[in-house]
Amino acid sequence: MEPVFALVVGIFFAAAFYLMMSKHIIRVLLGVVLLGNAVNMLIFTAGRLTPAIPPIIPAGETVLPAGTANPLPQALILTAIVISFSFFCFLLVLTWRAYQDLGTDNTDDMRVAEPVDDPAPPMGY
Repeated sequence: MEPVFALVVGIFFAAAFYLMMSKHIIRVLLGVVLLGNAVNMLIFTAGRLTPAIPPIIPAGETVLPAGTANPLPQALILTAIVISFSFFCFLLVLTWRAYQDLGTDNTDDMRVAEPVDDPAPPMGY
């Protein structure tokens, strides 16, 4: 099962990098989401895929029995899901505001749409 997951993770990484090199911000956002999912699947695969024994310490024992799933990658993935979702929401709002102000989601057109006549903000030290 691990080779299948490794192949899927590789496809996710390749698609994420392809999307992140696009000129359009929406594709970049989708690439960031896909990259986060690829990293989560990579951590999950590295933590052993064993459906037989859950990571629960039996009564009277002090350690997990041999062959159980590693609970640390599962906890890391739960944390990473929350962080990646909040990061995606922040980037989505930032993209929406840039689209409202500049009228485009193309990065080349965004550079042209920047105001040139405005003076730079003062440097206060």
